[in-house]
Amino acid sequence: MSRFLISCGGTGGHLSPGISLAEGLISRGHEATLLISMKTIDARLAGKYPHMRFERTPGVGFSWHPAGMARFAWSQILAVRHCLEIMRASRPDLVVGFGGFTSAPAAVAARMLGVPVALHEANRVPGRAIRAFGRFADRIYLPLGVRISGVRAAATRHAGLPVRSEIVRMPAASSRQALGLDPKQKVLVILGGSQGASSLNAWARTRLETLVSENIQLVCVTGPGKGAQEELLLRSRAGEPVKALFMPFCDRIGELLSAADLVVTRAGAGTLSELVRCQAPAILIPYPHAASDHQRANAAFFERQGAGIVVEEAAIGSLHSEVLDLIFNDWLLRQFRANLERMDRVGSLELILADLEELALARPLGRGGRPAEAAA
Repeated sequence: MSRFLISCGGTGGHLSPGISLAEGLISRGHEATLLISMKTIDARLAGKYPHMRFERTPGVGFSWHPAGMARFAWSQILAVRHCLEIMRASRPDLVVGFGGFTSAPAAVAARMLGVPVALHEANRVPGRAIRAFGRFADRIYLPLGVRISGVRAAATRHAGLPVRSEIVRMPAASSRQALGLDPKQKVLVILGGSQGASSLNAWARTRLETLVSENIQLVCVTGPGKGAQEELLLRSRAGEPVKALFMPFCDRIGELLSAADLVVTRAGAGTLSELVRCQAPAILIPYPHAASDHQRANAAFFERQGAGIVVEEAAIGSLHSEVLDLIFNDWLLRQFRANLERMDRVGSLELILADLEELALARPLGRGGRPAEAAA
């Protein structure tokens, strides 16, 4: 048995794969502790897994504003100190980071204690934390075709993002019934990532009556603090009842994506991995202010694979016609689903688990950890 510390807090896109990895490690007889942020989104998702061990650490996201940069720097110092305390107490054999502001302090503390570090980057454009610490990592997992300057080829492995075991493709009819939707009517899902997207929420409100008139049910996940839970019963042009749901958070993503004929969403790596797993065709609206414009790169790759199309935020006025063209085109939706199924054939989680086990057992004796013999 080995002990793993997984740094994965800050957003659902970081925490969800961390939980997936922890599930896999625990199922193989290892111990896993997940290092998460103080954010509400982390606490809410972690609350679904009472059998797992979570540690909350201080930290705020990076900002170029002088005051924001000062807060970020101070929070990172506090987080490094906290990570050192956790690692001295838990004595992990390996630290795994999924990027974001919780990963840098964990990587620094691990280096100080001589604990090996593995990093995972799921975006087509690697983030700051991964770029900064990738050259010092014992292992780094990257999407196929992505490279980071200065990172040793021997330390690089290509693997996708682990997806939680509960997120799988389910029958559309039963998924719709579970959500209180009509199994026979079309379903459009609007997602803005774990924080929600105000522009997509506004589009859903503006176009609600027109969509309902076409017999299209709508489910919009607005994001925390961007609206209350609502269930509306409206009428189509033919007088049939059509439902529209607005919810600040959804912890049944597998059912939600399986219920959808079409998803309109941002293009974070976590969301795209879940679309692939649930074979949900999508129109991607990349967040234009994402760090290093990584969502546009993610979306372009997704579109090249034939899994959906991209509409830029500046062209959101054309989104309505794109939705109507796609959601009633059953032939094209089947082609998208076939391509999504092809994209999901590689078992990323199993590849990563086997590799991490080898890495943990091969670790040298560190100042703050245990020798490989003790881990075995």
